[in-house]
Amino acid sequence: METFYIGAHVSSAKGYEAMGREAVSLGASTLAFFTRNPRGGRAKALDPEDVAAFRALARAQGFGPIVAHAPYTLNACAAKESLRTFARETLADDLARLEATPGNLYNFHPGSHVGQGAARGIELIAAALNAVLRAEQHTTVLLETMAGKGTEVGRSFEELAAILARVERREKMGVCLDTCHVWDAGYDIAGDLDGVLAEFDAVVGLGRLRAVHLNDSLNERGARKDRHARIGEGCIGLAAHVPAHVGNRLLQGGKLLIGTPLGLRANHLEQRPKGAQEQARERNQVRHRQFKSHGSEPRWRPWLGWRG
Repeated sequence: METFYIGAHVSSAKGYEAMGREAVSLGASTLAFFTRNPRGGRAKALDPEDVAAFRALARAQGFGPIVAHAPYTLNACAAKESLRTFARETLADDLARLEATPGNLYNFHPGSHVGQGAARGIELIAAALNAVLRAEQHTTVLLETMAGKGTEVGRSFEELAAILARVERREKMGVCLDTCHVWDAGYDIAGDLDGVLAEFDAVVGLGRLRAVHLNDSLNERGARKDRHARIGEGCIGLAAHVPAHVGNRLLQGGKLLIGTPLGLRANHLEQRPKGAQEQARERNQVRHRQFKSHGSEPRWRPWLGWRG
């Protein structure tokens, strides 16, 4: 029985239908994308025909919910009011645009308190969410778990829970667990995933966990550096990702798994070196065989893949 939707982060440069077709070519059953340039800027105007074509494709292919990702430049708890205003306006604009594809997810990095203290950062993030969430919206907003680099807020399950506790429309909220981030934050997902998920359940609630972004890490656990690696090529390791995450009894029931197609970093998708796709496919065929050896056969082709 299918328990996950598994997909990839794909380029949004050519629109919704192109994203959907790329996901189909990868054998994916969901996808993730940036709502605009990940470093900021205006979003392109939506093309209603393009959106309609994507929605038809998604229905035909049996896609699960898709994950829109906010630009990295948002800082809902910045010290400067102008930066907080930019974050609120971008969040509101993205959520309004996502009503064109209702029933999906919107993931964002909570922000960095830049010396104001985590408590103040938590207050400001919740205030921004309270300013933009609407009863009539059809998108669930996800707080992403963070590595704890610098003054990032969201480095612990307790900080995420504190934000959620202050949000008025909590029914519109969830969490995206990034495996690199939680590992770098100190959670031992390689050695004790059940224990980590039990802690998440006690502090936040597994019902809030809507998506997992599968990444490996270049760092030892607890480094608080946020440096991603391809799955199986970092300190977390392939063995920890495959049987543990995909077979884990606590992660059943419609969770989304998002990765980067062909084993390439998402921010390098537009500069793929010649031959990189075939090399990556060969690597991921090996990973797919390893995956199958654990008794699981997800809805994906041997490309890469993992959560989001």
